[in-house]
Amino acid sequence: MSASSSNDKSEQIDLAKLSLEQLMQIRQEMEKEINSIQESLQTLYSCKAKYASSKEALESFQPEWQNRQVLVPLTSSMYVPGRIKDLDNFVIDVGTGYYVEKNLESSKDYFMRRVDYVQEQIEKIEKIQIQKSRFLNAVAGVMEIKQLALSKQMQQQQAA
Repeated sequence: MSASSSNDKSEQIDLAKLSLEQLMQIRQEMEKEINSIQESLQTLYSCKAKYASSKEALESFQPEWQNRQVLVPLTSSMYVPGRIKDLDNFVIDVGTGYYVEKNLESSKDYFMRRVDYVQEQIEKIEKIQIQKSRFLNAVAGVMEIKQLALSKQMQQQQAA
């Protein structure tokens, strides 16, 4: 079996040579890493959904919405009435407190690029998750074999 270290150097680990305690330690670390990866994936899926939602909202804009009354969110549960004055200029939150003004097509393009970028990151992380899950399964398999051998050995000692 092989495990990859974080700096892309691949080192071979013969799981059969490790003690049961070492295997349990490796399993615990792998489970922590996989849980962390799953949390990261959930965050990325959430970001992707927000970007896609923003793009869909932009695509729904109609020219006849000029001067239309809307509710503007101040917080997640408080809104104030407002009117749409300009249908071709949007202020976009690009992160860390920075905002950019873009026209309709540039705004759609921005959100589409963000959706694509986040999807690429999701695919990369999913590949890592699959590799770690395979390694975890290998560790679990070796642990099971070692535990069976240990129980057989104890049975033989009791019989003798």
